Amino acid sequence: MLNAVVKKTVSVLKKHFATIVIIVGLVLALVYISILFMTSQFKPTTEVRIGSGVYSLLLADTETELIQGLSGTESLEIDGGLLMDFGFDYTHGIWMKDMKYPLDLVWLDKSKTIVYVVRDAPPEDPVETVYSPGDNARYVIELPAGSIQKSDIKIGNKAEFNIDV
Repeated sequence: MLNAVVKKTVSVLKKHFATIVIIVGLVLALVYISILFMTSQFKPTTEVRIGSGVYSLLLADTETELIQGLSGTESLEIDGGLLMDFGFDYTHGIWMKDMKYPLDLVWLDKSKTIVYVVRDAPPEDPVETVYSPGDNARYVIELPAGSIQKSDIKIGNKAEFNIDV
């Protein structure tokens, strides 16, 4: 009896082998696409200590992420924000295109020393203002408006954070 069941199962598998391969392939493709989507939508975060504040910041280090920043997002947690790592020192400009809320902006050099800040940068559409420091910076941090004052963030202060490279 068991032998007959095995033979029937093998017969069915042979008959529908192509269909089974296609279904398994589609399932694997969907899993792969889902993983790609999740990793692109949920960026890693890092804890940043700056002034008297501690923030849990998303990381941006690709060209697309650096251009996008927080544009298009609906809101920001009070201890949230974005840490942009441009990878090199320059007077990186930041705009408020497609923003729906104001931000505080903080530029840091390669040693994580604050070189420039902008308080309460308002959303702009169309963009009229590009904020950029007078000194070179490697990092830019986008924080909720009011964070600079609340956390006593000042030029010359150092930030503390680690980015896995």
